[in-house]
Amino acid sequence: MPEASAQRGLLAVQRAGCGACHRIPGLAWPQGRSGPSLEGFADQGLIAGRLPNRPDTLAAYVRDAPATLPGTTMPAMPLTPAEARDVAAYLYSTGDR
Repeated sequence: MPEASAQRGLLAVQRAGCGACHRIPGLAWPQGRSGPSLEGFADQGLIAGRLPNRPDTLAAYVRDAPATLPGTTMPAMPLTPAEARDVAAYLYSTGDR
């Protein structure tokens, strides 16, 4: 993902409040439990159990999950396209992928 930054991605995760629902590596607080843990996310084959785990799909999903996967319980997030790419870069940086 050209020009994406994992460091900026963690800041975007914090600002958007992703930890309210998810347990996220590198985020000490909050550690939500209503959504799945994102630990080891880079090593998962699917996003939300249904979408291929690819950078472009992940960026679209974290920004506007309902448009990407109708029926999901994850809401659209207040992220720009660039921030969504950064979030994806961060999630991929936390695994072995």
